[in-house]
Amino acid sequence: MQPEDLEKLVTRKMPFGRYEGWLIADLPGPYLNWFAREGFPPGEIGELLHLMHEIDHNGLSALLDPLRRS
Repeated sequence: MQPEDLEKLVTRKMPFGRYEGWLIADLPGPYLNWFAREGFPPGEIGELLHLMHEIDHNGLSALLDPLRRS
């Protein structure tokens, strides 16, 4: 993980699936858990989803609040 990855979580949108168009930081926990069980997609999107899953799972989502743009 790089520090800029945290900013990507609050700026990148989910490119596919049920929550297409949602910010990765806003994806619901059960959706992230599904990826954790079934496997994250390859590439950067998978890495970001995995990171967001870890943040959400550990109750650290509030750490992203200062990075959100008003």
